Amino acid sequence: MRVAIFALLLLAALGYAAWRGGGPERVMAGIASTMVGADFLLHRFVAPEYAVLDFGHLLIDGFGASATLLLALFAHRFWPMMAAVLHILPLLAHFSRVFNLQMDPAAYMIMQVAASWLVPPLLLLATWRHHRRLRTTGNDPSWHISSQRFPRTTAKN
Repeated sequence: MRVAIFALLLLAALGYAAWRGGGPERVMAGIASTMVGADFLLHRFVAPEYAVLDFGHLLIDGFGASATLLLALFAHRFWPMMAAVLHILPLLAHFSRVFNLQMDPAAYMIMQVAASWLVPPLLLLATWRHHRRLRTTGNDPSWHISSQRFPRTTAKN
């Protein structure tokens, strides 16, 4: 039942971000969709195993963490930094498993999954705020543009 609830919440967030989101919100929807698709494919071929290092989920979580870190670097928003942290937390679970082989498998599973429950509400809130800024100000820049921060200088003769 909890998987179905999470899937519905994620589907709502992805749909809303695709419909009303700006560039960063849509990129986050793409990242989340890629991770869910990879997880689905992984589970079709490999059963989840929490008694040892879960290498498949380590790869998926590594992708999610690196993609959201890049998003946080380039997006003209604050929320991608929080999303990056939420995607880094499962990596800590994998590293904890490597260093503590006696870890309870349930603890390893919870450490991998718990932070992901916060991503859909964060994306919903971020999309809502973006849409609200567009309605009130008519403008909400999506990306940091380096040329705006470092204006060109011309040589004087």
